[in-house]
Formats: sequence, C-alpha cells, structure tokens
Amino acid sequence: MIRWNRALIVALLAAAACMAQPAASQQSVTDASLPPSAKAAMKAIDPQHIRAHVRFLSSDLLEGRGTGQRGGDLAAEYIASQFESYGLQPAGDGGTFLQKVPMVGVTTKPESRVSFVQTGGKAMDLRLYDDIVFNDQSQSATDTIDAPVVFVGYGIKAPEYKWDDYKGANLAGKVLLMLVNEPPSEDANFFKSKALTYYGRWTYKYEEAARQGAVAAILIHKTEMASYGWDVVRSSWGGETSYLKSAGPKLKLAGWIQLAIAQQLASAAGKDLDTLMKDAQSRDFKPVELPFTVKANIASAVRSFESQNVVAMLSGSDAELKREAVAYSAHYDHLGIHPDQPGDNIYNGAVDNATGCGVLLELARVYSGAAERPRRSVLFSAVTAEEQGLLGSDYLAKHLPIPASQVSLDLNLDALAPMGIPQEVEVSGAERTTFYPVVESTARDFHLEIAPDSNPGAGHYYRSDHFSFARVGIPSFSMNEGMKFEGHPREWAMQQAKDFNAKHYHQPSDQFNPAWDFRGVADMARFGFDLGWKAASQSAEIGWQKGDEFEPARKSGGSK
Repeated sequence: MIRWNRALIVALLAAAACMAQPAASQQSVTDASLPPSAKAAMKAIDPQHIRAHVRFLSSDLLEGRGTGQRGGDLAAEYIASQFESYGLQPAGDGGTFLQKVPMVGVTTKPESRVSFVQTGGKAMDLRLYDDIVFNDQSQSATDTIDAPVVFVGYGIKAPEYKWDDYKGANLAGKVLLMLVNEPPSEDANFFKSKALTYYGRWTYKYEEAARQGAVAAILIHKTEMASYGWDVVRSSWGGETSYLKSAGPKLKLAGWIQLAIAQQLASAAGKDLDTLMKDAQSRDFKPVELPFTVKANIASAVRSFESQNVVAMLSGSDAELKREAVAYSAHYDHLGIHPDQPGDNIYNGAVDNATGCGVLLELARVYSGAAERPRRSVLFSAVTAEEQGLLGSDYLAKHLPIPASQVSLDLNLDALAPMGIPQEVEVSGAERTTFYPVVESTARDFHLEIAPDSNPGAGHYYRSDHFSFARVGIPSFSMNEGMKFEGHPREWAMQQAKDFNAKHYHQPSDQFNPAWDFRGVADMARFGFDLGWKAASQSAEIGWQKGDEFEPARKSGGSK
C-alpha cells in the first residue's frame, strides 16, 4: 500500500478545517460537578470542527476507507496526524500512534461455484451475490466441498439458557444450514426477550459451527430477522473480507442464502420451511438431515497485509490513578471500493462512521487543550476493520497499552445522526454497569431523556466496537441520539432512520450532505466529554452489575 507522508496529511487536514462553515451557536449546557477548566473545554467543542472531519474522511479521496486499502491507510494517517497536532502521547507500536494489526484479506472470485445436489436428483446451482454470498474463512486460495447438509435451527449452544441446537450430533465435515437471530421470547431471562444477545449474531454462529467441526455454515437471510435487507448482505460481503491472522478452526465456506432459495430447498426435500423454522423455536429441536449435498469449488484471492489501529493517550493528573484510563473509541473503516461494481462503487461511509471519528477527534482536541486534566489518563482509539467483524477493536482489546483491568470504561462512538438537536439519548448497555447512575444524572443535566434501544432485536450491543472491550471485561457502551429531535415529532426521526437503513446503510449513497446539522452531534460530543471526565475523575471503580455476562472477565483481570 502507498504510505502517505504525514506532512501532507497535516496540510490536508488544515485545508479541511478551513472549509468549515462558521460556527453555530452552542446549546447552553452546564454541569456543576465538572471543574471550571473542564466546563471550558466542553464548551469549546465546535460542530464545525466535527463537520470538517466528516467531510474529509467521507470524501472520494479516501476511497471508502477500506480495510487494507489505500483510503483506509490514508484515514489512519490523517487521524494520527490530528492526535500528534494536539500534543497527545503516542500509544501504538514503537512510540508511534499506529498499532499494526496483522490481517489476511479474502476475496471470493467470480468463477467460484456452489450447488445443492439433491440425493438422486438434479443440482440447484446458486448465483453468486444474487442467491448466495460467501467466503473462505480458512484463507486458502482454492477449496472444494462435497458434504451433506444438516439444518441446525438457530445454530446455538447456550447452556445458561438450557438451549442446545446440536444435541451432541456428529457434524464433522458437514454443511450446516441455520437461521440468523435467536429463538423469540417475551421472557427477559430467556435470551433477554426481544433484545438480541451475541448468540443471535452471525459471527457467533460461524464460530460455533467451526467448533462443531463443520466445513461450512450457511445462514438463511430473512430481513425481519437480520434487521437489514439482502442489499446490505451483498454489499458487505461483495468485496474483500478481512480476518485476523490467528489459529483455530475455520470454515471453508461461511455465507448467506436468500430466503427464497431456502424455501426451494425445503420444498424439494418434501418439507415446509415455515414449519422447520417453527420447530427450531423449541428446546426439543434436533438437527435435521436434509437430502442434499453441497458441492462447491471455491477460488479466492488471498493476501496478507497489516492494517492499523490509531491509539493516543492523555496522561492523567493523579500520581496513582493515571496508571488507569478511560477510553473513547470509534471505527474509521468502511467498505472501501468495490472495483467490479458498475456506477458509483465508493462506499464513503459518512454517517457510518466518519461521524464517530469526527467526534473522537474533537474530544481529543478539547481534552488536550484543557487547563487541567482528569485524575485518570484518557485513551483515544480509532480502530480498523469494524465492518469486517469488529476485528480492529478485538485486536486492540487484547493488546492494549495498559492492562484491560486498568481501563475503567470505554465510551464508543458509532454512526451519529447529524439531524439536529436531540432530546433523548440511547446508551444501551450502560445500565449493565455500575456507572449508570452517573449516566442518568448527566442525561438530566443535558435535558436528555434516556431512550430504550429503538430496535432491540437488531442486537446493536453486539455489533459495535464496545463489545470487543466488554469481552475482556471493560465496562463499555455506545452513545447515540434517540428518536426525538427538537422541532420534530418522534415519527419523523423514526422515518429518517428507516430510510437510512433501507437506502443508505452500507451503500455508496452514505455520503456527506452539506445540509446536515451538526449541532446535535456536537451536543453528543459534550455529553460524552462530561461522562468521560467524570469516569476519569471519580474515586470509585466502575464495574459490571452483579451477574452480568461480562463480570467474570472483569474479575479475572481481562482474560476471556
């Protein structure tokens, strides 16, 4: 990849800042619990600075900030240059701001073929991207599969819920067909009712299938269950897919098929897919052998490369507590360029997640410029490969510049909506931590209602980078606006969110809009600043609520 000169980046960022529009008036927010210097720093947060960062990071020049692509490297250098200009301490490798993340990129070649061959019958050949999307997790240039198919329901093994879709079946060498999401429930103690757990995420299902010895796992896509349409699946899997270089069992084929294809397969097997899906909702479900063999010839372009996390530190003021830190995180990557796609093939990722990076950078600027510092240190991290399965944050959480047990809290910033002044905030997962009373009181200070997760079935807690930190025990959550904005009914924001998810999420049309209103994004930055300063200054340690799924990792000092 081309390595960009940092002096060039500094010049470019200066030019981007010059393009910023005149600063808008700031919402009057005060908090008596912050010292005067912190209040002054918080008030210095400027929506036009955030706007300039978002405009630059989502420009065509950065080519969609793809992992392992030139634009992604440029974004990392831009953020590192900003951190350096603020006077922050480098916390990456070898005294730099960059932490190298060893990765492998896999692109499924168009000559790859997958067929479902019925026993004693004809083959159903699947069209790549139209019927099926997949890649080879084993990171091999070529692979073949000739294996029987087993429907395994939701593909979940969760002893704490007395749930096991596998029932001890020998699935070594087989192809597992399964449902996305998890068994529906109204019981908060059973898969957390409507709130999706990690067991419902596609990442878990592939991991468990590999542990079962399967050669392939194929998810049945249904929009209502996945919380996004087939276009999102196709665009997310249509280019290069990145993996961390690591040991462990890997699938030769990990993919999705369209619901209509699954219905055809069930019908050809003399079964009804709706009935199979209903049967899968019972604890008594057992794996169902289907009269099919999957025959596949998989060709992949495979390359090794290094991507970068960008990590900086602001040292705390207390001689003892500065060994600990409060972290802010945001992912800078998006989907890059899909070179074989006609028309606009740059996935600019303006909302997702140039906005979070813009807030992260503005927080870093005002923290570093404050007349005094909080007692604990503050860690700022812009991570790579979130869109590839939280890979950058997973690597960082396991290779932090200080032990995970010494990180008090991670506040994550992902896909903030520049739609005006928010009147409520979503902090899903904060209630799982002992820090929640502070979150509640701070929200009141900002005249923000705490809104419940607007789409709990989407499993957002397990889909963004705070989850990687939570897995090593660090109390973590993301901050987003809710669905209530000044001057608009709730239905307006809900429609905006629906339109974005349907038309722009993981699409080339997620582009910077000059008409966007960044005042509310700046309010979210001030809210995050307030929370982070308090967390970095309070005497009490932050932990998980008793019995939380991440509490054991915290008690074990960050080990999984």
